[in-house]
Amino acid sequence: MTSHVTRKVLEIAGVDPKRLELNWASAAEAPLFVRLITSFTDTIKQLGPLGDTEAMAEDELRLKLSAARSAVESVKLRTRWGKLALNLRKENDYAPEVIEAKMADKINEAMMREMAKQERTIAESGVQSAKGM
Repeated sequence: MTSHVTRKVLEIAGVDPKRLELNWASAAEAPLFVRLITSFTDTIKQLGPLGDTEAMAEDELRLKLSAARSAVESVKLRTRWGKLALNLRKENDYAPEVIEAKMADKINEAMMREMAKQERTIAESGVQSAKGM
């Protein structure tokens, strides 16, 4: 669930979700680990520096990522994620399509609203800070 939520946060912020990869490999699976890291490194090389693929200026990217960070720290969203995790655990169904459907039903819209709210708050505080200079 963590990777689904984080990818959605990145997507809402305008960052290509392929910039996040979360896989598991045991210490006994060195060849798998090497393949995973090599594949992810190749993906990042193809995407280029952060902001390039996203076609976003550095200031805009910083604003959106700051808003995303503030949003995910909100009690409202953390409570929703916790309830979703409990629901998934209760149903014992962690299929990616189930997680995506439940997120779409219960969380995505709230994430977008919270991130937009945080973006406005940060932008307004930045304008006020600039006026005070």
